[in-house]
Amino acid sequence: MNARVPPADCVKIAKHFVLKDRRPDLVVSGINHGSNTSISVLYSGTMSAAIEASLEGLPAIGFSLCDYGSSADFSHTLEYVEKIARQSLDKGMPKGVALNVNFPAKQQENLKGIKVCRQANAKWQEEFDERFDPYGRRYFWMAGNFVNYDKGEDNDEWAIANNYISVVPVKYDLTAHHAIITLNEEWDI
Repeated sequence: MNARVPPADCVKIAKHFVLKDRRPDLVVSGINHGSNTSISVLYSGTMSAAIEASLEGLPAIGFSLCDYGSSADFSHTLEYVEKIARQSLDKGMPKGVALNVNFPAKQQENLKGIKVCRQANAKWQEEFDERFDPYGRRYFWMAGNFVNYDKGEDNDEWAIANNYISVVPVKYDLTAHHAIITLNEEWDI
């Protein structure tokens, strides 16, 4: 049987079974086709592996190229993948944090550099196209548009749009801390 193992589970298997008593210096996930900027970090197998590693107390980086094309050119990323990985090894990383690194697609102009920034406030507005396979079975093809509500110049979407590499430190705690007080004060629970 050929079963697909989710990337986060690969990290767990590697740490607890393959490596056993050894500890990796750095977990690197990717480099994958497609952007993991903004909200896309939630849907990313690449980032799930990096975040799982950070949960396991391991330094981790997820690398992504903002190009979905089958002939995407990754050549401009090599120097920077090495530079960012080297910095994490030499300087260390904050505990419980993984880096979400996104590269713009290859352009005529050289990359402008690296921006450490925040995740943009953006989301996908999905559209679903009902289709039928050759056997008449119904399925849905998900499409849609990415909508960026964030007009700041300190976020990953801005960095990519301006030919910078974005580096966003991420963590697994999705708690809306500001809402705890509101719920405790206003809800009758």
